[in-house]
Parts: sequence; structure tokens; C-alpha cells
Amino acid sequence: MSIVRDDRPTAAVPGVAGRRRWLFPSALLHEIDPDAGRSGRPRRTARDWIVDFTCFVLAAAIGIAAADTLNGDPHTSHSLAVLDQLLGALACAAVWLRRRWPLGLAVAMIPVGLMSNTAGGAAMIALFSLAVHRPFRYVAWVGGVQLALVPLYYWMRPDPDLPYAGAVAFAELLSVTVIGWGMFVRSKRQLMLSLRDRARRAETEARLRAEQAQRLAREAIAREMHDVLAHRLTLLSVHAGALEFRPDAPREEIARAAGVIRESAHEALQDLREIIGVLRAGEPDEAGRPQPTLAALDTLVAESREAGMKVTLDSRVTDPGAVPASVGRTAYRIAQEALTNARKHAPGTEVTVTMSGAPGEGLTVTVCNPRPEGEVPHVPGSGQGLIGLTERATLAGGRLEHGTDADGGFRVRAWLPW
Repeated sequence: MSIVRDDRPTAAVPGVAGRRRWLFPSALLHEIDPDAGRSGRPRRTARDWIVDFTCFVLAAAIGIAAADTLNGDPHTSHSLAVLDQLLGALACAAVWLRRRWPLGLAVAMIPVGLMSNTAGGAAMIALFSLAVHRPFRYVAWVGGVQLALVPLYYWMRPDPDLPYAGAVAFAELLSVTVIGWGMFVRSKRQLMLSLRDRARRAETEARLRAEQAQRLAREAIAREMHDVLAHRLTLLSVHAGALEFRPDAPREEIARAAGVIRESAHEALQDLREIIGVLRAGEPDEAGRPQPTLAALDTLVAESREAGMKVTLDSRVTDPGAVPASVGRTAYRIAQEALTNARKHAPGTEVTVTMSGAPGEGLTVTVCNPRPEGEVPHVPGSGQGLIGLTERATLAGGRLEHGTDADGGFRVRAWLPW
């Protein structure tokens, strides 16, 4: 089982490492708490000391029991018994190295266990440690060699209480049991680490989804900012230009133009203040002013006419109030942006806005204007609004087409599902 490791700490790690650190093995704690291993090799925890001491006592007890049977064996000389016990004592002392060098200890125990009867317990503990701390390929090689040498060992050192076949079968079964137990402990630790990594990935994915939703909300707010402010600022530009080129206009017209400028500036500042407030809060403002719908199209056309545009509205929708709010808002924004573009790129022309549709057929919005007379100065950033309108219509499940007519005019046509 492969484990994907992530060195970023989680919120649960400090509590585990602080309150119950002594309950975890140092190898597992090193994976859970990356800070535990930054100073080098992980130090033993209280649990490690208890387990290691227990393993040492178990290996020594098995060695002492084997030494008693060895001393009573008339076929073993005193010098061989002393050498056997010396190797067994060294093997029991080497048990303390099982965490640091599990593979090296297990390999070293193969010849030691073959020559020393009292080192059998230490050899089994070394095999168990190898199965816990190293992958299966190392366990298969070392364990396979040890299993293959069991018949040779009992041929060289026959058991006085058991027949040859019984002794070999018992030793083989014991070795396989030790290997299986060690692999079970390792798989349990890997399962804990995999669950930890899975929970961490779930938290990361949830955070990424939240950030993506926030980014999409801010992009929607940015589109609203472009649609609203572009319309307001275009009205300001038109009336300011009229005052600049007609300084001798009657006071009534000047006062009316100044009133439109003041009202448009106030509305633009109000819209900008709300949008900036939403961006600072990081989430949509549900308590703001209501979004425009298709019913507000008449007001939009009236504002454009007050700014001096020639606008004709042809609404063939029998019941505008029955149009869904999202569809009506999208249609309103398309008409608003198209009127703003016509005001900038085709000043003085007559713009026709056509609305048609019914439930089940969809809502069609068409805004067209003829070719302007004379040269029109280039406006920086042209085309960005049409890109935003195409995206808005696509997100609503519809489509938008725009281009030049045969007579040189410009047409924007959108279809929205209803």
C-alpha cells in the first residue's frame, strides 16, 4: 500500500503530539507530527521504551530457557555451551537496535541464530521488527532464508523432546506467525496514516472549493461592476460633452444636464460603494439593493433617452413579470451593455431594442443600430464588454451572437432559455 505523505501540519496534530505523545510509536509519531523528526532521528517515546524492554526481557527469558536445556545436553561440550550463551547474550543486547537497524539486525541474526541456540528469541524479535518497519520485499527475502535454514538447524541440533519433523514444523509455523503479526502491525499503522492523509486531502479540497466559490462570486461582482458603472459613466460623458460643446445652451437645458450628471454620479458612487463593500467582505451581500429584472428595461430606455439617445423599444413579451429573475436580469444586462456600446461607438444613431419570447420558446434580445455617420474615435478597451456578455449568456444556458450587418450597422442578438 503506497501512502501519499503531506508534511503540512493539521489542526489535530498538536493535540495528539502534546497530550498523548507517549502512546504512539516513534516511527508513527514521526509521520503524524513532522516537527518530531526535524532534529534528526526520532527519539523513543515512553511506549517505545516499554515495548523494547519487554522484547529484551522476552528474548533473555527464551535464551535462559535454552541455556538450561543446553547445559543438560551431554552431546554439547562446555566450550560450545559457553560460546552459544555468549552469542545469545550479544543477540539479546542487540534487540535494543531493532528500531534503528531492523534490516541489518535481521540479516545478522541469520548466522547467529544458526550457530546459537540461545539466540532464538532475539532472532524471532528481529524478524518481527523487520516485518513492522520495512516493506514486504525485505521480509520475504530474510524470512525465506530463515525458513529455508530451519531444517538445517534441527539437523545440526536435534531437539531432545520432539521428533525432527515435528520440531521443523513447529519452528516454521512460529516464524510464519511472527512474520504475519509484524505485517499486521505495519498494515494497521499504514491504515492510520492513509486515513490521516485522506482527511487532510478532504480538508484541502473543501478549502479549495470554498476559495473557488469565492473567486467565482467575485468574478460575478466584477461583471456587475463593469455593466453598471460603464452605463453610468457613459451617461456622465455624454452630458458633460453636451455642456462642453454648447456653453450657450438655455439655462433649463444646462440645469437638466447638470441634474442628470449629478444623479448619474450619485448612482455610480452608490453602486461602486456596494460592490467594494462586497469585495471587502469576501462574500455576496444579500442585503444590498435588488438586482434589475426585465421589468426595469423601460427605466433603462428612459435614462438613455434622457441622455440624448434615440432608442426604440419593441417588447413582444406578453407578461414581463413572468420571466424568471435570473433570465430577466441577464437580458437586462445584455441590453444595458449593448446600449452603452452603441452610445460609445455609434453616437447619434437610432438604436432599436427588441424583446420577444414565451415560456418554452426562450427569450430573445436583439439590439441593433445603423452605421454611424462620419468617423468615430477609437475607444480603448473595446470588445471586452461583448466578451463578458457572451460569457454571461453561456452561463445562463443561452447563446449570444454579435457582428456587423450588410449595411454596416451592428447587431447583438442573444437567446436565453425560458
